[in-house]
Amino acid sequence: MQLYKADFHTHTVLSPCGDLDMSPQEIIRLAKERNLDIIGITDHNTTKHGRLTRHYGEQSGIFVLTGAEVTTKEEAHCLAFFEKDQELDEFERFLQENLPDIPNDTEKFGYQVQVDEKGDIIYQEPLFLPSAINKTLEEVEDKVHALNGLFIPAHIDRPKFSIPSQLGFIPFDLNVDAVELSIHSTKADYLSKNSYLQGQTFIQSSDAHYPCQIATAVCWLLMHSVSFEEIRKTLHKENGRMVFTQEELI
Repeated sequence: MQLYKADFHTHTVLSPCGDLDMSPQEIIRLAKERNLDIIGITDHNTTKHGRLTRHYGEQSGIFVLTGAEVTTKEEAHCLAFFEKDQELDEFERFLQENLPDIPNDTEKFGYQVQVDEKGDIIYQEPLFLPSAINKTLEEVEDKVHALNGLFIPAHIDRPKFSIPSQLGFIPFDLNVDAVELSIHSTKADYLSKNSYLQGQTFIQSSDAHYPCQIATAVCWLLMHSVSFEEIRKTLHKENGRMVFTQEELI
C-alpha cells in the first residue's frame, strides 16, 4: 500500500462564493502543482462541474471525486460523492427538485456560472445554490447511500453550517463514511472535546473557494490504488487501510 494526498472539499466558479478563477481546468492545474493525488469537487447543492473537472483530472493523473456540498434543511453542510454518472445525475435531479425558489443576488453573493472545455460560460444558475434544500439530514444521507455514494459531514469543527453547530452533536444513528475537519482544528484537539467520535474516520480538507486555498488542508489515504471503491474501503478502515490528517504525518 502507499499514501495518496487528498483534498476532498473544493468549490468551482459554480459556487457563488467561489472565485471566478476557480475553473475546472485551473483547479486541476493547481492540484497537480501542489502534488495532490485526489480532489473532491463540491459545489453548493449542484454536481454540474464534476464531469468536466474529472475530464481534466484524467489528463493530469488526478483522481476526481464528483459530488456536491449539500445544505440540509437544518442548514448543516455535508459532502456527497458518487462513482457513476447515472448516480451523479440522479442526485443532481434530487437537488434540483428540492432547492427552494430563491434567486441569487449576484451583487451580494457573486456569480454562479458553468463553463465548457474552452472555459466559455454556458450557463448561469438563477437560483441561490447555497440555500437549504427541503430535505433533512437523514433524508439526504438515505439518498446518498441509496445511490451507493459516500456521505461525509463537512467541517464539523465550524461554529456555523455544521451538524454539531446546528444540532449540538452528530446523531449516533447517522450513517456516515467519515467526518471532515477544517484547517482550523486538529483531530487530537477535536477528539479531546468530543470523545464520542473516537474511532470515527477523520478527513481534513481545505474547503477551497480561491486558488490560493487549494491543498492548504489535506489528508493522506493509505491504500492499494486510487479508485472510488478503494477510497470507500479506506474510509471504512478495511484490511489495514487508513486515513491520516495533517498533524498525524507532520
